Amino acid sequence: MTTLGAGEYRYRVSGKDWGNLPAGWGYGSEVTAVAVDARDNLYVFSRGERQVVVLDPNGDVLRTWGEERMFDNPHGALIGPDGSVYVVDKGEHVVQKFTPEGDLLMTIGSRGRPSPPMSGEPFSFPTHVALDPVTGDLYVSDGYSNARVHKYSPDGNHLFSWGESGTDPGQFNLVHNIATDRDGWVYVADRQNKRIQIFDSTGRYETQWVNLARANCVCLDRTGDGLVYVAELYSGVATNVTGMRIGPRITVLDRQGNVKARLGEHSFGAAPGRFYAPHGMAADSRGNIYLAESSLSETGHDRYGGTVDRSQELRSLQKLVRVGTVPHHPTGPEGA
Repeated sequence: MTTLGAGEYRYRVSGKDWGNLPAGWGYGSEVTAVAVDARDNLYVFSRGERQVVVLDPNGDVLRTWGEERMFDNPHGALIGPDGSVYVVDKGEHVVQKFTPEGDLLMTIGSRGRPSPPMSGEPFSFPTHVALDPVTGDLYVSDGYSNARVHKYSPDGNHLFSWGESGTDPGQFNLVHNIATDRDGWVYVADRQNKRIQIFDSTGRYETQWVNLARANCVCLDRTGDGLVYVAELYSGVATNVTGMRIGPRITVLDRQGNVKARLGEHSFGAAPGRFYAPHGMAADSRGNIYLAESSLSETGHDRYGGTVDRSQELRSLQKLVRVGTVPHHPTGPEGA
């Protein structure tokens, strides 16, 4: 085991895929999203043979669904306060709501029919969904071929959207992830602009957090500690793969944007304490972090310089166990 961070923000990590999977099972080197329910069960969304694997807090398998390839490209997910499971299928351009057992309840968007690129209309390769824990409204980050955040009512009616392509406040360059808190703030991972932007519930820009690598994911603590976790991709190029402090890593901040810890200083790799491609995150009620990594697809990019052996299954799910002082005033499943 390796410990990352310092002081009360220390986390123990094994460097191995987490979960007690039966022999022959795997995640296909591509876990794209994770979500934790009110009982601290973990929903794992992958591009492997079993697209949804549900694990208890000890890592034992509770159930699976998605064996029939029900998703083209599961990209983001969350668990609502009532246990409903929301999944963003980037490849089919939809957001879907399921029961915990995988029965479809609602679809937002037109399956397989993207909006025109950069039109501002939903959806064009959407990436993630967040739920306001007070109102139940949904926020969808959109995405790979759009530069928008869309707000929906709990029953899926479109309310309004905001954002456009660019680098100024309120503009986006790959809206990759999104989270909300109980005070109505909306946290947006503006990946290629290397920042987190924060808005109120009407889409009004409030502030931004910079000094990040490629901010790929943002999630909120559930212990009542008021922490925000940002997962960052490697931001170097093939010629500086041994560079330090440029990702991949996780940054721990308070809700005023003050950095409390950086988890991971070295470049990418399989060794404990290193990461390949942080893509999704979720926190449980004890302050532990689950990290999903899209290891296979990300390490194929030129910036990795062909240094990763992709012929073998790569680690794609880690659990970072918090070992510092942890307050225990758990909030809802989305950490607000």
